Amino acid sequence: MSDSAQSIARPVYRIVALQFTIAVLFSALVAFFAGVEKGWSAAMGGAVAVIGSGVYALIVAGGENDAKAAMRRHFRAEMVKVFITAALFIVALVLFPSASWLWLILGFAVATLAYWFSLLAV
Repeated sequence: MSDSAQSIARPVYRIVALQFTIAVLFSALVAFFAGVEKGWSAAMGGAVAVIGSGVYALIVAGGENDAKAAMRRHFRAEMVKVFITAALFIVALVLFPSASWLWLILGFAVATLAYWFSLLAV
């Protein structure tokens, strides 16, 4: 991996790690205050967001300095992320029919907001 790719990869992976941490903390708080089943639902929602972001980071991190190639890579990464997010929501709801929709969506929203707010700090 080139030096420029490494300089891009470090912040992206830190953002995903921060997103994971916030998702875990949020689901633990939900489990403590609202119940374990709702906490697991929030954790699944957070996991959907973190996995999508992780895949995005893997695709984007291996790039060069060419602007056109970088744009194509980001577009491809975003499309893969959207597909994986939709697929993971379907899998979560099919495999865990007792999951609470509200807490699943809230877990996803909190993890996604953590991702966007951490981008502002980088």
